[in-house]
Amino acid sequence: MTDPLTSIDLKILEQLQKDASLSTSELAERVGLSQSPCWRRLQRLREEGYIVGQVALLDRTKFGESLYIFATLKMVTLSDEQRAEFNRRIETTPEVMECHTIFGERDIILKIIAESLEWYQRFIFRVILKLPGVQDVQSTVTLTEIKRTTAIPVRKSRY
Repeated sequence: MTDPLTSIDLKILEQLQKDASLSTSELAERVGLSQSPCWRRLQRLREEGYIVGQVALLDRTKFGESLYIFATLKMVTLSDEQRAEFNRRIETTPEVMECHTIFGERDIILKIIAESLEWYQRFIFRVILKLPGVQDVQSTVTLTEIKRTTAIPVRKSRY
């Protein structure tokens, strides 16, 4: 059984979500610990699965023009094998940044990064509509990104 998270643990997680490249000594200083206890807490958070990985966040504008498109899919009933194939193909399509099952009239929502609307139109016909079980696609093109974060709130909500 894992120990409950302390306020120091929460501070560590918040700081790492802001900048995972911090050294242990920099992290310790920011959360008010000495280096050795901070390192031990960090190892515990990794071992208990609170920290599942570290990545570099890239600036998509450095790679040319792009836009985010949210595509909702209406699906037919899939066999276990078809569902596994759908999942495999979604996982191996780098332009699909997120995929979620949803409630309502639609079944799946995809977050797709697209070079252009013309590119996306080809992508729908060459990739999305060829996925197992896809019956229909509805797309919403984003105009402006108002907020983007990968950080999850680690403290209880104030609402």
